[in-house]
Amino acid sequence: MKVLVALAFVAILGSLGSALWFMMRDGQDGKAKTSNMARALAFRVGFSVLLFVCILVAWKLGYIQPTGIPAGQ
Repeated sequence: MKVLVALAFVAILGSLGSALWFMMRDGQDGKAKTSNMARALAFRVGFSVLLFVCILVAWKLGYIQPTGIPAGQ
């Protein structure tokens, strides 16, 4: 599970980095640059949602247990 979370964070950071690269890259065709940046940001949102769903499923199946402050305090 830790490996999956680490890979998801690397994918999220990679998508953010590529979106920054497309945003900062100078080009003549502004539409293509915006399209590439939007695609990279869409992948980031998809990776984030996938990570959240995987964490919820792992919790529901009992693979991970919540820790921290007990409820009601």
